[in-house]
Amino acid sequence: MLTLTPSALSAVEKFIKGSDTPVAGLRISISGGGCSGFQYGMRLEEVKAEDDVEVAVGGVKLLVDPFSAPLLDGVTVDFVDSLNGSGFKFENPNATASCGCGSSFSA
Repeated sequence: MLTLTPSALSAVEKFIKGSDTPVAGLRISISGGGCSGFQYGMRLEEVKAEDDVEVAVGGVKLLVDPFSAPLLDGVTVDFVDSLNGSGFKFENPNATASCGCGSSFSA
């Protein structure tokens, strides 16, 4: 379903270790918005929802809601750290178009 590059996995593990609260997993979601129709979301979750799809990648649990699961199928998440900035980058084979900033897409 979802893949994290080694760089993304390392970044997520650092965020989890630095969290002040217990972490059940990293939620990756899709919501309406952005300049292309859908946008990505990521946040650490304290509790897994009953209907979440859980994907284990390395030592990290990814939590995906039922709406987001089909749109995230086959997605690779990378973490880029460069002079232009750092952050997570999504490569989505389901996207028919994406915006210039790379944070939203259409399917």
